[in-house]
Amino acid sequence: PVRAVIVMGVSGCGKTAIGSRIASMLGSAPFIDADTLHPLQNINKMAQGIALSDSDRWPWLRRVREQIDVEANMLLASRDAMLQHTYSTTNDSHTDDTVCPQLYVVCGCSALKRSYRELLFRNHPDEPVENQTYDIVFVYVSVVREELARRLEQRKDHFFDPSLLDSQLNTLEPPDCVREAAII
Repeated sequence: PVRAVIVMGVSGCGKTAIGSRIASMLGSAPFIDADTLHPLQNINKMAQGIALSDSDRWPWLRRVREQIDVEANMLLASRDAMLQHTYSTTNDSHTDDTVCPQLYVVCGCSALKRSYRELLFRNHPDEPVENQTYDIVFVYVSVVREELARRLEQRKDHFFDPSLLDSQLNTLEPPDCVREAAII
């Protein structure tokens, strides 16, 4: 299966920079910046300093999940085509990590609440884990508030209004390290 690595945390923590770097280190794994999947109404709200509600976030998180699904399925299809070609040209049914390496999709997504991470982990609560085409590892990027505020004030090319930092920090439910994430 494909492993999805979701780099999570509040705005300004470095999800995109860290996620892009991880994707590169994993052999040019696809990187999804979840901010690019926000509907225009969410972008406009955040640009105006209006915090998103759960009802704003759920459709966006479903889009993120769908994009991870798309990327994972494309990786699997590509791998299957490569394996079919390899087997047809070598008459070898043996697979190893050189022929079948671990596949990764990396995503930068705030995933502030446990319920959001649960949706990303399992699209529907009743969906059996074994039906998924990928497993998920959450990487939680924790940065002190003062540094986050400094970064957000310096950032000029992003729609997120720095005044929303405290709202995000208040919404954040830090992950349970044993159950969901590695902490950076």
